[in-house]
This record gives sequence, structure tokens and C-alpha cells, in this order.
Amino acid sequence: MLHIGGARTALYNWLYARHMGGTFVLRVEDTDEARNTPEAREAIFSGLRWLGLDWDEGPDKGGDFGPYFQSERKDIYAQYLKKLEDAGLAYEDEGAVRFRVPDKPITVDDVVCGSQTVNLAEQGSRKWDPEQKKEVEANPDLVIRRPDGTYIFHFANVVDDLTMGITHVIRGEDHLSNTPKHMALFEAFGATPPRFVHIPLNLNADGSKMSKRDQGAAVAEYMNGGFLPQAVCNYIALLGWSSKDDQEIFTMAELKERFTLEGVNRSNSRFDFSKCVWMNAEHLRRLTPGGFAELAIPYVEKAGIQAESEERLHDALALVQERTQLLTEVPEKIGYIFSDDYPKDEAALSKAAGRDGVKEAVTAMRDFLAKLEDAWTGEAIHDAIFEAASSLGLKPGALMFPCRAATTGQASGAELMPVLELMGQKRVLQRLDAFLATL
Repeated sequence: MLHIGGARTALYNWLYARHMGGTFVLRVEDTDEARNTPEAREAIFSGLRWLGLDWDEGPDKGGDFGPYFQSERKDIYAQYLKKLEDAGLAYEDEGAVRFRVPDKPITVDDVVCGSQTVNLAEQGSRKWDPEQKKEVEANPDLVIRRPDGTYIFHFANVVDDLTMGITHVIRGEDHLSNTPKHMALFEAFGATPPRFVHIPLNLNADGSKMSKRDQGAAVAEYMNGGFLPQAVCNYIALLGWSSKDDQEIFTMAELKERFTLEGVNRSNSRFDFSKCVWMNAEHLRRLTPGGFAELAIPYVEKAGIQAESEERLHDALALVQERTQLLTEVPEKIGYIFSDDYPKDEAALSKAAGRDGVKEAVTAMRDFLAKLEDAWTGEAIHDAIFEAASSLGLKPGALMFPCRAATTGQASGAELMPVLELMGQKRVLQRLDAFLATL
């Protein structure tokens, strides 16, 4: 699956490429045959496409620096391995091939994390032995090809960056410790490394590392959960980047215009799924009524809801747009308008039924509504309910909650008068009668 952390990394690369007028490259690291499946690749491609992160070079697009699957670049890796061997910088060790790391300080000048200096020969000279339960001497040299002939991430990525003309590498901070090894390899090839940008980690709200099972971890959850891709991009863009003002809601065009590496934070971010849901609601509210309807109707159709006309369906959707957080909520929010098969809030119905004088009040309201006949409009319905309340010496509010509970089965929802108008007189009276029959 495509993890939300990987999606954020892709988004930062995409935004920077678009902001700078550069080229966004999608390269597939598929040298691990155990994890390399068509389903895994498609999860990445479909997730990126859904988010709107179109690539300029890569699978399905091609380019001048392909192939873009690492599994298809073995001949290129072999050529560069030979360069190291000819220079005396690589040797065989029990079937594997190791790179002789230099015994000197190596400095990584990271755009976000600043300057980092290590000596790889010292850093890799000891390792923990689980059997002896202590640190022991270790070979500091880096394995770059496994005994089975496959190349490891560090070597393959350096060769790819070098041969593909990559100028900037934006990736998670967890790769920062690997970067000195990459710098050493670039130096061994006599090549200038790209600029490295290590972005802060994305953690759970409690500070723990996000696992694949955590809520909000998989991009597919958003694809199937009624989210807008631009809302998800907006939210994850702010997980580690700031526009340096109080603006929270961004269009994709605004993100491209505003995104800079200088705005990337040093501290780790905390993922808040509820905040992402809130942000999705804000994006839904900013849609035109027609735009909201176009996105919501597939969910309505999937739920089997059939409106008497397209106009009535659009009118119903317009009523709930401001109150919708996720597109998956729409069927429940309008289903009772067009169908008698809808979920009911039994607590709301019980509360309405338990009010003093409710039977008399609902009976009066039903009788006044029945007189409307051909004048079934929101305004006429409003006046009829007010007249019913006046006839009983009650405030109109005393009738509103029983009316909503009886006709919609809910304690709250869209503005009641337009809802009753859309439901139609016959359906409203039937539901008031059904409610009265329970008292």
C-alpha cells in the first residue's frame, strides 16, 4: 500500500518541482523481489494519481533517463560496480561485494537538518552481537551487492541519481543516517551529489511511529473514505511545512505557489486524523453546488437512493453541503428525503415521544400541514407549523424537534423547512401519522 508518509514525501517533491519549474521523477525501487508485486506497484501508482501527483518521467511516461524500474537497470549497476572494482574501491566478501568506505570525516550539508559529519570507518567498525550480548568488531565496509546478485538500496539509488541527473533528493529524516554512505559513493565516482533535503518524521498523536495499521496510515483509506484529494494534500503538506502565516486552507495552485524548502520545519509532526476530516469539510464547503453534486452523486447512486428528479436531488445535496465532512456521509444525510428505508435515531424518537403534550402538538401540526394541499412550499410549511403552535399557546420551537424526529428519524440535520418541502406533503403526513401511532 501507499503509506501517508510516503505520499507526503512524494507531495513535497512534486510541489518543489512544480514551484521551481523542474522535473518530478517517479522511480520504482523494486529490487526486493519478495515485495515486488503488480498489486504493490499499482497501489503506488493509483494512490499518486488520485492525489493528483502526476510525474514527468517514470512508468507510463518514459523519459530520457530510463528505465524507471530498478529491476530493469541491472546492466547499469554492473557498469558502475566495475568502475569501483577497477579503482580498487570494491571487493568480494563471502559472495557479496563491499565498497571500501573512506577512513575520513564525511559531511552532509542538508537543506533542512543542517550540517552532519561522521566517519563511516569508525561508525561501522562495531556491531551488536545478540549471541554474545555485547558489541564486537565489525567490517565497516558497505555491502553494495548481495550474494544473490541483487544490489542494495544505497548503491542503486546513488547510481540512479547520478545517471538520471537528479539535482534534489527530498526524503524522510530516517534516511539521514544513510546519506554519508551515499556521499562517499558519489565521491568515489567523481560525481557531484544532489542537494539532500530530509524532512521531519510524521508521528502519531501520542508521539509513536505510525504503523501500517494505524488510522489514516494508508492512502487507500482516503480514496475509499469520501475524502477530496486536494484536501488530503492540503493536510499532509502542513505536516512539516508552514507558509509562515495563519493560512490553513490551500488549493493545489496555492500550494505550488507558496511551497519552499525554507518553510520545511525541523521538528517532527503529529498526525491528527480528525483534523484531516475537518479540513476535508472545509474543502467541500468551498465547492460550487454543482461541483459538490458531481462528487456526491456516485455515493448516492452506490447507496441505491433514487430521487424523483435530478433537480430534487441537486436541491437535497445543496441542503447538506455545509454540514458534510466526508462524501461517504451524503447518502445518510439525504436518504430519508427520498426513501422510507433509512436509519433512525431511536434515542431522538424516544426523546420526542416523551415530551409533555407531544401527541396533541404533533396532531395539531399534522392537521395544519394537511390543509396546505397545492401550497407545499417551505414558506407555507413554516407558517403552518407556527399557526399550529399558536393554536396551542406554544412557542414554535416546541414543535420543531418532534417534527424533525418524526419525519427524518434524526435529532439534527439540514434546515427543516426545505427538507420537508423536498420530502413532499404525502410522505411528511405519513411519517407524522406513523409517529403518532407509537404514542
